[in-house]
Amino acid sequence: MRSDNGNFDVIILGGGPAGLGAAMWCTELGMTSILVEKRRDFGGQLHWIHVPIKNYPGIDIVNGADLLERLMAQLQDRKFEIRKEAEIADVDLRKRKIALISGETFGSKAIVIATGVRRRKLGVENDDAFVGRGILQTGQINREDLFGKSLLIVGGGDAAFENAFNLSSFAEKTYLLHRTSDFSARPEFVERVLKDPRVAIIKNAEVTSLAGERRLERVQYVDRVSKVTAELQVDSLLVRIGVVPNSEPFRDIERDNTGYIRVDSTGQTSIGHVFAVGDIANPLSPTISTAIGTASTAAKAIFKVLPKLASN
Repeated sequence: MRSDNGNFDVIILGGGPAGLGAAMWCTELGMTSILVEKRRDFGGQLHWIHVPIKNYPGIDIVNGADLLERLMAQLQDRKFEIRKEAEIADVDLRKRKIALISGETFGSKAIVIATGVRRRKLGVENDDAFVGRGILQTGQINREDLFGKSLLIVGGGDAAFENAFNLSSFAEKTYLLHRTSDFSARPEFVERVLKDPRVAIIKNAEVTSLAGERRLERVQYVDRVSKVTAELQVDSLLVRIGVVPNSEPFRDIERDNTGYIRVDSTGQTSIGHVFAVGDIANPLSPTISTAIGTASTAAKAIFKVLPKLASN
């Protein structure tokens, strides 16, 4: 619902768990808000999760789609405006105004940035050319397509090792390649993969090129110690080398050297009445519970100063 002067109390940018949580708490506290999402559907990274979510307190969740369905059911009767497939053309954080490519413009008393993160790419030629033609978006959905084929997983964290273990029973051969000899994955994940004879680990290596005719066939990499170049014949590639914060449109805000937005204990950024919640401001704890928790904190902080903002 829009306020009488045509603006909103709060503009929320991003429709993942943090943005949805912010919208819920804004309506809970009686604030007018609009939720702006660039994609066709809400959910953000919930669309990436195809396995049970076992670390969200209090409930058992089948997968990301299950949690998204529950969140949307809770929001069904909440009154806030929505814009989907809405690309931001311009944002003025100090004046708390945004303009969409559609031509619509909105103003507010406060802004909540919940634009999250995206998966990091390899940064090599043909990085995008083989998506859907060898490069997998998710291993869980495509796992049965791996029968009799070779799979390369790039990464050294939890996601890489968990996929290596879960998919090695489907692929004929699984390789895990990492740029150093140290892994950031949990020790139990690493131990489990090291004991799996179906997984070959390639350390101190970096992918330099992808090649193939109609689909991916070869991955070239260089040994970062010996500088020797080698090549793998693979059918599928899964890249799990971390994420990048979607903070590029917000250059006026103080960010760390990796692009994550710096916030105080309430989620407020270096610009007054502009908040950042969820993964974009939490590189240490990128969890669903953190996303929704920081969203509620920001909403309550805004509500506390709303009378003062209304008089400005």
